[in-house]
Amino acid sequence: MVRLLKRANKEYLFLGIFIALLIFLDIFDRHEPGLQWHKVVYKLNYIVAALVVNYFLLPRYFYTKKYGAFTFGFLIVLVAVIFVDEFFVEWLFYRNSARYENVLFLMTLIKSLPTILLMIGFKFAWDANQKQRKIDTLNRMIAESELQFLNSQINPHFLFNNLNNLYAFALENSPKTPEIILQLSSILRYMLYDCRDKTVLLSKELDNLNDYVKLSELQLDDEGRVTFNIDGEPGNLRIAPLILMVFVENAFKHATASQLSNVQINISVKIVDNTLSFNCENNYSGQTNTDNLSKGIGLKNVKGRLGLSYPDRYKLTIEAKKNWYKVFLEIDLSDD
Repeated sequence: MVRLLKRANKEYLFLGIFIALLIFLDIFDRHEPGLQWHKVVYKLNYIVAALVVNYFLLPRYFYTKKYGAFTFGFLIVLVAVIFVDEFFVEWLFYRNSARYENVLFLMTLIKSLPTILLMIGFKFAWDANQKQRKIDTLNRMIAESELQFLNSQINPHFLFNNLNNLYAFALENSPKTPEIILQLSSILRYMLYDCRDKTVLLSKELDNLNDYVKLSELQLDDEGRVTFNIDGEPGNLRIAPLILMVFVENAFKHATASQLSNVQINISVKIVDNTLSFNCENNYSGQTNTDNLSKGIGLKNVKGRLGLSYPDRYKLTIEAKKNWYKVFLEIDLSDD
């Protein structure tokens, strides 16, 4: 309610300034000294007519697409303007003039239309601006809601995969179980407390990614080899949280699910100026159905988040060939 009042007050303020300018530009004449009060009254007649159109006819008929009723109402307003102009204002200022006897309806119409149309144009422009602002706000709210929904799906997806693995190690009484729990708790702490904002420091995101790689390596045991390299300094750059981890998680899942040994996963991050380049590749068994590699919930989720967080600012390439699954992601982080 308060916001609506502020918007209305702002509109009335600009409208008042606009009306004052219309009157001011017309009441002084270098050929006639002094204030031209008859011009003020003429102008007020036209302004009142425009206000009737703007705040009665437009919202009630034009914006509701009742164009016939609007046209009829607009014609009535013009007739009223001519009537007041010729039979009241003319009589008030020119009662003893021959001009009163010659009712020039067409001239009155021509004089009144510029002011009326200017004010209607002002109202159209104002309403269009407000409508666009509402659309932009609504689109932003929808995008934020969708992003929050996608973010809310990350933790369950991550937990589902890792708790299953932890359960398997616990059943085997593996000595790695305590270390896995510690690494997992560190990652969950980051998810719960550091990922509440839309963006996090890239340095923290890379630290968390390193923790996740260590966690996954513990579960990988001696079945393969993992490389993780970072080239460049993250500085104060920020990034949407957990974007990169989804690709690394998929790499471990797909590589280990399709083969029992000789797992190879290569991860590299390069930072040049404000651009992040991320490469992640893993090998997989030739019998794996590659069509399913890029259709998981996590990948669908991260593609949606990239589109919402970095529209026209990212490049994502995913390919599977020659028993290698490769992901390349480039993000412009300059605006974060």
